[in-house]
Amino acid sequence: MNDSVRTSSQERHAALAEQLADQFSDKGCDVISQLGEVTLVIPSEYLIEVATELRDAENFLFKELIDLCGVDYSGFGQSEWVTTSASGTGFGRGVEAGKAARDDHPTDFASVYHLLSIANNLRMRLRVYLDSEQPLVDSVVGVWRGADWFERESFDLYGILYNGHSDLRRILTDYGFMGHPFRKDFPLEGNVELRFDPEKNRVVYEPVTIESRTLVPRVIREDNRYLQPDSDEQDATDA
Repeated sequence: MNDSVRTSSQERHAALAEQLADQFSDKGCDVISQLGEVTLVIPSEYLIEVATELRDAENFLFKELIDLCGVDYSGFGQSEWVTTSASGTGFGRGVEAGKAARDDHPTDFASVYHLLSIANNLRMRLRVYLDSEQPLVDSVVGVWRGADWFERESFDLYGILYNGHSDLRRILTDYGFMGHPFRKDFPLEGNVELRFDPEKNRVVYEPVTIESRTLVPRVIREDNRYLQPDSDEQDATDA
């Protein structure tokens, strides 16, 4: 991308951020403009009203919903890995995660929408924070028909409920699946495992047998400071 195109894109997104702030600040919306991207944070009670205006207003015309997804912010900013140093033997060591500030993410869950305006050649993001105990938000299928399966996927993987959706069923996991696998409190090894039982001639579910553990990645360094000398070379050196 050349400088003139990049500057033009930055100017258009800066103008979009200003328009969003002027038009929706009275509804408690916040505008975040960083790295050439614009995000509008909307209180859940105004989602449908704001989304409809973004779709229909001539200065926006965001008629295309490119993507919709859930986000789990629980544990945001925390890490159980040492990332700035490692032991001399070439192994990184796990450390106990600490408590991180959560000011930017007041709840555990959010529903995120990625929009495209073909007429105005603009992209933007909507974000709605949800209640941690009961993540519920109005369905936008009436605004963007393409949200149908996206909302089902978000419900399946994160347990976010979309009020008014006509067919909010699981779409990726099995019929009898328990829990929501993209939530951070869902065990990586799962809760059950399945296999085909030749005696019963069907698939059976059993408690998972994989042991839960924290993996420590090995770091291989191509550096002679960490290489062990061959025995012949060591003998020659000693002599």
